[in-house]
Amino acid sequence: MTASPTTKQAEISAEIAELADDRSGAQPRLDYPPYRSSRLRHPGQPPVPVDPELVELHSPVFGVQDVDPLEADLTIAHRGEPLGERIVLSGRLLDTDGRPLAGQLVEIWQANASGRYAHQRDQHPAPLDPNFTGNGRCLTGPDGSYRFVTIKPGPYPWRNHHNAWRPAHIHFSLFGRVFAERLVTQMYFPGDPLFGLDPIYQSITDPAARELLVARYDHDLTEPEWATGYRWDIVLGPGAGTPTEARP
Repeated sequence: MTASPTTKQAEISAEIAELADDRSGAQPRLDYPPYRSSRLRHPGQPPVPVDPELVELHSPVFGVQDVDPLEADLTIAHRGEPLGERIVLSGRLLDTDGRPLAGQLVEIWQANASGRYAHQRDQHPAPLDPNFTGNGRCLTGPDGSYRFVTIKPGPYPWRNHHNAWRPAHIHFSLFGRVFAERLVTQMYFPGDPLFGLDPIYQSITDPAARELLVARYDHDLTEPEWATGYRWDIVLGPGAGTPTEARP
């Protein structure tokens, strides 16, 4: 099944409703028909064991230099101020027993306030912000904490179906002690009216698990006359863990 510009939102919403009570299998669902390209984006065969050392020789690297604390502020990468609502985004990286995971690499990337990525493949007619690239990284502290300063992203259109829009979100990449432990997920903002219409968000058919992807507004994180604050804790592990893309 492939994306079709003639498929209406009402059809997608009907498919979402039909699958809403099926909470079996992985969360998110790997093969989720309302998300048209999901059949092309997940493994169709069992995993193939490989030599971990060989994988690490051909995997991405963190960069040519150590992680700088300034990389966690996405608003200072250019000479000018980016446009949009400035936010502080903070939380803790924990295991399922509540123990902090210190020294872990957390990377984020996102669209700008107009809902456009600074990437050549994003050509929808929203303005680019010359003062916002939309990516950052940091290492978790001794208590598992992370903190970013960024701009609240806007929703954007995508071609899953006619008039399809993604809720505002920020992508998170989490590395463990080796590259094979990398996990990727998305964080959303509370009260988004697009939640019920979005097949990617709804591919997590367990409502309680979906809620784990939504940050909460935290007034204690706000900085007066500067930025609002959101808190989002990430739990890694089975059971109560934050939903992530399954390992290949």
